[in-house]
Amino acid sequence: MTETPLDTPRLWVELTDPAEPAQRLRLDLTWLTSRWHCLFGEGRCPGIDADQPDAGCCTLGAHFTDADDVARVAAVVEQLGPDEWQLHGPGRDEGWSVRHGVQDGEHDRAEVATRVVDGACIFLNRPGFPAGAGCALHQHAVATGVPPHTTKPDVCWQLPLKRDYRDVELADGTSYLEISIGEFDRRAWGPGGHDLDWYCTGHPDAHTAAEPVYLSLRDELVELIGPEGYAELVTLCEDHLAAAAALRATPGGRRLLPLHVHPATRAAGH
Repeated sequence: MTETPLDTPRLWVELTDPAEPAQRLRLDLTWLTSRWHCLFGEGRCPGIDADQPDAGCCTLGAHFTDADDVARVAAVVEQLGPDEWQLHGPGRDEGWSVRHGVQDGEHDRAEVATRVVDGACIFLNRPGFPAGAGCALHQHAVATGVPPHTTKPDVCWQLPLKRDYRDVELADGTSYLEISIGEFDRRAWGPGGHDLDWYCTGHPDAHTAAEPVYLSLRDELVELIGPEGYAELVTLCEDHLAAAAALRATPGGRRLLPLHVHPATRAAGH
């Protein structure tokens, strides 16, 4: 099977943020009710770079969102020992982060990212490491019983969820902050996203989970939109799935539109 098209119809819903009336949530129900799941932990991920199949999507390093993001990860790094971090020595001796200069309009700014060593993020434990292959930060979270989003860079724990902010001005002069939650597809990687050798969010092979995204990524979604917003999301997703099921059961077999079921989930047989 091949990846499904990027520009298929989506069902987006908007609602006032129950925790903050000055904000509105915009949620992609087509994505959040999909059956996507990460294949890396199952050993079935081909990787975004065919030359680094064991690196999953960790070949580019992680770009931090802000100083708080860096500080959170730095605190976890202090807890990592060589028994759980394969590149502990190089990370300690030569540093685990780098600064990239970025042209932002008329201004230059620096972005902090994790170092890339031998073709992958410095925190990626390679196959054969006694503690197991995978992200040392993620494995540390599992070992210590804390949610992975408390130990990993924002971009890593949010993937494949994409959060966007937009200031919306209305005709009456009022405005609100819109927070969108959708799919981190190839376009979200920037222009280079179209050149990835493989990518999971639109591939049917990754849409075989036993439960939909809004349930499997509960902790991440609560962190992104808060517990009150998440409770509203659950109700909306359940109603959406019930409506799709009713269409399937309609005599004569009414056709399900792509906005009812994510095309990759449908291609996978769900």
